[in-house]
Amino acid sequence: MNEVVVVAAVIVAPGGRVLAAQRAEPPALAGGWEFPGGKVEPGEDETAALVRECREELGVEIAVGARVGDDWPLSAGYVMRVWLCTLVSGTPQAREHLAVRWLGPGEYYDVEWLGADLPVMKTVEGLLPPD
Repeated sequence: MNEVVVVAAVIVAPGGRVLAAQRAEPPALAGGWEFPGGKVEPGEDETAALVRECREELGVEIAVGARVGDDWPLSAGYVMRVWLCTLVSGTPQAREHLAVRWLGPGEYYDVEWLGADLPVMKTVEGLLPPD
């Protein structure tokens, strides 16, 4: 069972805001919103991959915190692993996405989350302190 591991960062800012990123590609996913991240390279540590992906995709440095849930299913042969993260430095920029957006409590569902990311958002919402 050689699943491809995809890592994702739920970057949390003060006030319970989370960062969402709008996919640019592939066409089937373009326009949908996700938590930033990407594939783990062979031999790469999962949290190191998360830091690298956020640096490449958003131009930010993050601190990786607690894991969210277990393995989240993606398409056949892929599994997503998610961590709560905080911003250490930089301002998120949409380098590989159409847009990035901070969503505060009450705004979490103002974007069209991709099917794999929606249950993650619902779980994260229960982990964040209320207003």
